[in-house]
Amino acid sequence: MPEAFDLESFLPYRLNRAAELISLSFSREYKQRFQMTRPEWRALAALGSVGRMTATEIGTHSNMHKTKVSRAVAALEERRWLKRRENEADRRVEHLELTAAGQKAYREIADLARTYQQTLDKALGPGAIERIEAGLADVERALLNRPRKRG
Repeated sequence: MPEAFDLESFLPYRLNRAAELISLSFSREYKQRFQMTRPEWRALAALGSVGRMTATEIGTHSNMHKTKVSRAVAALEERRWLKRRENEADRRVEHLELTAAGQKAYREIADLARTYQQTLDKALGPGAIERIEAGLADVERALLNRPRKRG
């Protein structure tokens, strides 16, 4: 008989479940205040934190499928939070960036995110987020083969 598999100790399963729980919990915050979907939040957050990007870059940055990115970009544009600029060298590519209203919304949502993180920090207890961040950095470094940060 094959050895039993303990799903609860399988790291990919646990990380995915934890990420989904946190994502759903935070999404209630911005959905209530801004009536945004998760893809819209992720696209806005990517543009707000990085600056001008293409839709492909948003998808890569946020790990979203191109159809979700496309819908999110259209919704942000409809709110007048985003503007498109055609690439002069390649007209198939559009550069996307936040408008002044989009930057204002990003700052408000970033404040909401900071407050959410503080609440999470209190719920998890002293040093928990730092330990989780260190563990995640180790996983990313191992899987992406990045050198360890010093400091």
